[in-house]
Amino acid sequence: MIGAAVNALTQILSPPMRAILWRAIGLALVLIVVVSIGLQRLLSWLAGSGELWAETMLGPAFHTPLNILAWVLSIAAGLGIVFGAVFLMPAITSLVAGVFVDDVAEIVEHEHYPADRSGAALPIGLAMAEGVKTALLTLLVYLIALPFVFVGVGVIVFFVATAWLLGREYFELAAMRFRSPAEAKAMRRDNASTVFVAGLVIAAFVAIPIVNLATPLFGMAFMVHLHKRLSGPRPELITPDRRSR
Repeated sequence: MIGAAVNALTQILSPPMRAILWRAIGLALVLIVVVSIGLQRLLSWLAGSGELWAETMLGPAFHTPLNILAWVLSIAAGLGIVFGAVFLMPAITSLVAGVFVDDVAEIVEHEHYPADRSGAALPIGLAMAEGVKTALLTLLVYLIALPFVFVGVGVIVFFVATAWLLGREYFELAAMRFRSPAEAKAMRRDNASTVFVAGLVIAAFVAIPIVNLATPLFGMAFMVHLHKRLSGPRPELITPDRRSR
């Protein structure tokens, strides 16, 4: 796994990857600004009108918890785009990954596994659907953990959730180039602990400001290597000169 991570880090700066890297960074920045503004507006509403609506629905007994939640949301809304850039980065990278998944995988497969059968490009609808699903699930988990951020537990929940969600997404995207979606998900479940540990590496990467803009490239390249290794040796991986010996 360490070798796979090193290979992925090295390759994202290689000439074939640079064009993809700049496009991925550009798309991520646009999405961060747009979604952060939307999140700021939503949090502002929740901290004001949303609190009154929730108290009307739930009753005065919930006044104190709702007041605390509104206070947390007000702080988050005040931080605006800065908060959004940190909070939303894993979700944003999930969306970006759906766009560039095949471009990255093809370069990795061509350079490191030239004797192997090339993977089949994922339908753009499937890749984007997986990205959107992971992004929405990430936001849901983060919103649940948000009230606990100020007591420290939320940070741990964020990191563990990011590791599980991003490890799951990138591994399945890499596996689906060679397997059906059902088979890819089954393989991920069979290797759940390994995929989760790999997800911790991606979560650490996405936690680094600015560098995390390259997460879609690193995550996908990393999981292409991991999928190959978990798939085990196959005849098509043996080069012709080795077969003849």
